[in-house]
Amino acid sequence: MTHTNKTDGIEISVIIPVLERHDDLAEVYQGHKAVLDRVSRPYEFIFVVDGGNEQTVKSLEAIEADKEVLRVIVLPRDFGEATALTIGFERARGELLITLPAYFQVVPEGIEEILKTLNEGYDLVVTRRFPRVDSWINRIQTFGFHFFVDRLTNIRLHDISCGVRGIRKQVVREVQLYGDLHRFFPILAFQKGFRITEIPVEQHTLDRQTRVYHPGVYLRRLLDILTLVFLVKFTKKPLRFFGLIGASLFTGGFLISLLLTVQRITGLTDLADRPLLVLGLLMMVLGVQVGSVGLIGELLIFTHARKMRDYTIDEVLD
Repeated sequence: MTHTNKTDGIEISVIIPVLERHDDLAEVYQGHKAVLDRVSRPYEFIFVVDGGNEQTVKSLEAIEADKEVLRVIVLPRDFGEATALTIGFERARGELLITLPAYFQVVPEGIEEILKTLNEGYDLVVTRRFPRVDSWINRIQTFGFHFFVDRLTNIRLHDISCGVRGIRKQVVREVQLYGDLHRFFPILAFQKGFRITEIPVEQHTLDRQTRVYHPGVYLRRLLDILTLVFLVKFTKKPLRFFGLIGASLFTGGFLISLLLTVQRITGLTDLADRPLLVLGLLMMVLGVQVGSVGLIGELLIFTHARKMRDYTIDEVLD
């Protein structure tokens, strides 16, 4: 079900993916709408309901009954936040996009600072919840998450998980989202050459809930980080990634085998019934196989290099 917008000349599109966690959507809508009314620029709100929760849809229909500038897109099942955001990006008519979670993370007044920063020439603005008012457990998790992300990508951000962002339309045309990579959207945009920055915005008092997840969630986050590192550093250089792993395995296996060979020649030990010999040989074979994967990746990239573009052009001066 899609409700079409009733206004033209939209400059700002506010995209709100509605997932399992959400506050009163009418309050979220009215709180941010009041700020945009002060900005005095044409805007629209796009709610993407992931999973088609009937009660959620009814609450949004009640808002639209007041003839507000609102579009509602309902997905038949859970597709995830990345998909919901992508659908919102595709249907947004404004050149400036604001993404918000369906609950209060920062004070609505932060939208004004985001728009001001975008007008300074940045392509993507990330908000940092500061000062933090939530529990120390949440802050420790945030610190640990960014500790790995910062050191593995060499891109320093303080609150990449905050869903309140300002984005120029060109960025979403160039950067593709899938899986759970929506959290790393600023890093992917930076990799493409877009100008990103982070601004502090006061955390909302309603965002105090302590968040402790199932161990499987933390494991998926770690895998997402490893995926990000590969995309950022090794997408066009797979041999460096697989070659390093393969060379390490092969070297370790070779040293083990060499040690056992020297011991056998000098008569210190026999090779029969030595599990260490099998381990050394297996490591050497596995190292060659892993390195071969990197070589195959290099061949694929070489044949498709002309179709791959990992940069963006700011302007051309003739």
